Amino acid sequence: MFKNLMVYRLAPDWQPAVAAIEAALATQPFAECGATQPRTIGWVPPRGDEHGALVEAIDGQWLLQLMVESKLVPGSVIKRQVETLAAQIEKTTGRKPGKKETRELKDQALLDLLPMAFTKRGTVKVWISPASRLLVIDAGSASRADETLTALTQVLPGLSAQLINTTQSPEAAMADWLVSGEPPAPFTIDRDCELKAADGEKPVVRYARHALDLPEIREHIAAGKRPTRLALTWNDRVSFTLTESLQLKKIAFLDGVFEGRVADGDEGFDANAAIATGELAPMIGELIDALGGEQVFGAAAATDVTAKSAEAPATPTGSEVPPWEATA
Repeated sequence: MFKNLMVYRLAPDWQPAVAAIEAALATQPFAECGATQPRTIGWVPPRGDEHGALVEAIDGQWLLQLMVESKLVPGSVIKRQVETLAAQIEKTTGRKPGKKETRELKDQALLDLLPMAFTKRGTVKVWISPASRLLVIDAGSASRADETLTALTQVLPGLSAQLINTTQSPEAAMADWLVSGEPPAPFTIDRDCELKAADGEKPVVRYARHALDLPEIREHIAAGKRPTRLALTWNDRVSFTLTESLQLKKIAFLDGVFEGRVADGDEGFDANAAIATGELAPMIGELIDALGGEQVFGAAAATDVTAKSAEAPATPTGSEVPPWEATA
């Protein structure tokens, strides 16, 4: 149900009712891209029902879902269209377009091509645990998590959240665990890790599906390389990869966790949600403890992933490359 998590702490004074969140999300429902609209985002029912609730409250946990739709226009196609338009101008006027006019032709080419472009959709799950004041975003990248948090703060202006910050950095803790071979119980080290040097060239050493109790790994760490990813298992129930920025990636629930659950329909969704959040909540808490506990800053620091985010547009402005540029 969850794959890649970014974990935030909610401010203690943010205590809305589910009905209030539902009404707020309903002001920005998902709508398909218009003919010349390159990208759109909005909220959809997490259960997948067309007219279902936008907030699902299950065992005291709240689940939301953001939908993102992008039109795919390869940069090479735009380039060919610009060349065609430029050739037409040169043929009719006898001159080649300058830089400014070429940029305008690129905009025109994109507008011409967008109505014919294929679309790509993706969803981002959001989990709010009001009792523990956790906001968890299931995003594979920091930019997608930032975009989701921005979308939340736009509809919930009182929302205040900051990324969890621990007393010991994940990088330092992972180095200690690899050297000693023993992370704090109930965590165990699995068979994947990544080490990076801090110098200008930043050489990388990766181990995949390999025992990590090796002298050479300890030698790499002694020589200055730092762990940036380490595969771990919690309590023989959940495996994941911890990153240096405290992202939890490649989450997998192990055999037996979902045993005996209802498989399909609404009951299946409720069971999956209850089991997944019931496993992940204590795991996150014990991981924070394993990293020395949470480092809490003053109220000013806690407030605003919010104020700046709420002023920002819902679509990213530089943190992500537009789909028509990414394929150039």
